[in-house]
Amino acid sequence: MIGLAPPSYDPAAPTTATTLPVAATATVRAYVRDLLRRHRTAFALLVGVNAVAVVVSMAGPYLLGRLVDRLSDGAADLRLERTLVLFAAAVVVQAVFVRMVRLRGAMLGEEMLADLREDFLVRAVGLPPGVLERAGTGDLLSRITTDVDRLANAMREAVPQLVIGVVWAGLLIGGLAVTSPPLALAALIAAPLLIAGCRWYFRRAPAAYRSEAAGYAAVAAALAETVDAGRTVEAHRLGARRVALSDRRVLEWTRWERYTLFLRSVLFPVVTVTHTTVLCGVLAIGGFCVFRGWMDVGQLTTGALLAQMLVDPIGIVLRWYDELQVAQVSLARLVGVRDIEPDVGDETVRPEGRTVAADGVRFGYREGVDVLHDVSLAVAPGTRLALVGPSGAGKSTLGRLLAGIYGPRTGEVTLGGAELARMPAERVREHVALVNQEHHVFVGSLRDNLLLARPGAADGELWEALAAVDAEAWARGLDEGLDTEVGSGGRTLTPAQAQQIALARLVLADPHTLVLDEATSLLDPRAARHLERSLGQVLDGRTVVAIAHRLHTAHDADLIAVVEAGRITELGSHDELVAADGAYAALWRSWHG
Repeated sequence: MIGLAPPSYDPAAPTTATTLPVAATATVRAYVRDLLRRHRTAFALLVGVNAVAVVVSMAGPYLLGRLVDRLSDGAADLRLERTLVLFAAAVVVQAVFVRMVRLRGAMLGEEMLADLREDFLVRAVGLPPGVLERAGTGDLLSRITTDVDRLANAMREAVPQLVIGVVWAGLLIGGLAVTSPPLALAALIAAPLLIAGCRWYFRRAPAAYRSEAAGYAAVAAALAETVDAGRTVEAHRLGARRVALSDRRVLEWTRWERYTLFLRSVLFPVVTVTHTTVLCGVLAIGGFCVFRGWMDVGQLTTGALLAQMLVDPIGIVLRWYDELQVAQVSLARLVGVRDIEPDVGDETVRPEGRTVAADGVRFGYREGVDVLHDVSLAVAPGTRLALVGPSGAGKSTLGRLLAGIYGPRTGEVTLGGAELARMPAERVREHVALVNQEHHVFVGSLRDNLLLARPGAADGELWEALAAVDAEAWARGLDEGLDTEVGSGGRTLTPAQAQQIALARLVLADPHTLVLDEATSLLDPRAARHLERSLGQVLDGRTVVAIAHRLHTAHDADLIAVVEAGRITELGSHDELVAADGAYAALWRSWHG
């Protein structure tokens, strides 16, 4: 069958499908043990309540078996009234405890899911900035959305139902052994078939589901990249190529979907045959024992009913265990962030000054392919440095290294003599801030969005920050001022306004060194020029590294570095570089006309 992996093939998810790791089995099991330990009281209560419900449910087969015994003995008084009262009482008690089981199971599932979400968020926020920057959009989105959705179903239903099914089946088999010991052999007769089928399935299912999840992530990544770069795709006539890529990703994903469906189509008939074998074995062994006089008809009746009741818990266990195979893959992808060492840094490393320097820096996003080659640079405190050069030359990469987002492969980037790569990320952010063209407006009030940069700031300071970035006029025009809800579901802000909010946060954060990567790109040239002049007063005395695509930014800078092919080819002031008549002079003439 096309797309079905042969038994000898281990269909593991390709490692190139994501930049974030997938947790190993040992890591997942350790996390699950920790999660159960946190909720051991609720877990024990669920098991206890379920045990009572199962024991009460066995009252019906027991009472019916006793009634059959009296009938077979020719008793004149069958005591039907008493039997019916006891049966009704058992039904009521069972209903009460079944309701408690469902309630406790749902509560346990929601509590565990909440813990999982909080753990993932806390761990993800603590990751090194470079790791998050490199994470693929599709993979990151699929973990936050698809994987969490799959786990939500598992946590709410699969885990509680699996516990219920295991306890239910165990007590029924125990009841069968106590009531009619010979009939317990029927379960042993069917066990090899069930074990063989489950071993075959569960040896293949985890890897198959993992590859299916990776295939879905690849589909999401291809579609997200195509939509985000829609104008570029149209401009370069890449539509057919992107459609072909999406078709290939969808085909690979659907092949894994078909393979996992094939696995289930083998497992489910095995389960059905097992149920039939158990019931037939009980009737055959029980009938033989009755004819031999080793067992009465009432015991056979009770045993047959208990054996029939095994159908439900075994079905529950296998169904939800199968669901857990899918959930295990999602859990491994979420817990995978635990395999990344948090960016704790060295608390003893502290800057002794404000000079930013790069010494012999080499850096690449892929092993063996450097973007920057032996870059050395020193930026004195209070200097405004502009990085200019053609697209793809490495300007933004150098800016991210100077901001401490990435660490160099060789060489070092320092602030006040302290290596940025060794400093804790929070300490780096206290001194250096990066602002690029990607800005996010969080759901909440305008005040909340600004207070992210300085939680204790007063309203007056917030208005001063907005005024510094030319945003005060439109902000005061909002219906509720700083209390206006913005973001998804609230007041929609233009890209330019979102950029101004990001710059206002920068003003409030008050770092002494700034890296600006097209920080005013979403404003029209005249507005951007006006904003930069307004910011000039705020930035006065600070060290500013600006990745310049509009050369008036370079014209106003104290120092200009021309970056070409990952190297700094020219360094000096605007007048010096124009006089040198090199690469910068050519750029200036072409831009200035």
